[in-house]
Amino acid sequence: MLFITNRSIKEADKRKITVARRIRFELKDNQAGHSVYFCERTGKDDYQEIGSGDFLKRLRECEADHLLFYIHGFSNLPEPDIFPRSETLQKLFDGKKRNYVKVIPLIWPCDDDKGIIKDYWDDQKSADASAFAFARVLEKFMAWREENPNEEAPCLKRINVLAHSMGNRVLRQTLLHWAKYDRNWEIPLILRNSFLLAADIVNESLERDNPGKFICQASRNVSVYFASDDLALRASKASNLKNKVASRRLGHSGPENLELIPRNVFSVDCDDVNTRYDPLTGHCYFLEDGEGNPGRVFDHIFNSIQNGRVEVEDPVNRMHLIRG
Repeated sequence: MLFITNRSIKEADKRKITVARRIRFELKDNQAGHSVYFCERTGKDDYQEIGSGDFLKRLRECEADHLLFYIHGFSNLPEPDIFPRSETLQKLFDGKKRNYVKVIPLIWPCDDDKGIIKDYWDDQKSADASAFAFARVLEKFMAWREENPNEEAPCLKRINVLAHSMGNRVLRQTLLHWAKYDRNWEIPLILRNSFLLAADIVNESLERDNPGKFICQASRNVSVYFASDDLALRASKASNLKNKVASRRLGHSGPENLELIPRNVFSVDCDDVNTRYDPLTGHCYFLEDGEGNPGRVFDHIFNSIQNGRVEVEDPVNRMHLIRG
């Protein structure tokens, strides 16, 4: 599995990778690095840095029609959480249509200590700081896509993003930094779908005057999946009161005001299934059902990728209900 990370590694940083080298995560260091590593996982705890050139070449040459970049949530570590979940996503996509979607995790540095409240605040800082590194990845991708236009066929693969929980903060800040520092506040339409799952950002984030507007600018479709009984986001709202942020979370209630968000944003109510798929918190409900089959939220995601359009029961209000 290919992946990109700005987590610290135990090996010395190298400016240019000409031969793949084995790397190990420094899990005790949760500082967001400005260095970005383009890597491959060949097994549990077995990672190689392959460099951006080889990484992008493999993406171009892979059989998949769609690339799905998965940005994980807070307090997630590579092996217990991120890679197994990415493998489950890949398995579900392959079960629908083999070699159609390729899942690529973007791994940012979460904390690994035992204090959940301390983890939350440390991870918020890491999510914000990671934006600088991942904005560089976007600029590198744009440069790669545009170079040697007469020597190679253009890369025609469609790009999608699935951001879960605090991963939405990483996505929002990455696009904001990219717009500010590299694109003169105008970013190109590069994403077919942005799937915002249980988003741990305020529910006004996507409005036209707020930083999340760049998610809408970069995407053909933006699908917001929310559930009012998501216990993790209830705790998040309470935690954010410390900083006098009283607004509900986007993944808890959906967008605050549909009239203030762009027309390419769709709201998907997952109240009927979230606690059935994730009985503990109702927070991670986009994978399998209780019997290991693709859940209805996953089915909705797959259909959006396949059709290029978001299924909604109420097209006027751009809303859809996932029924149990």
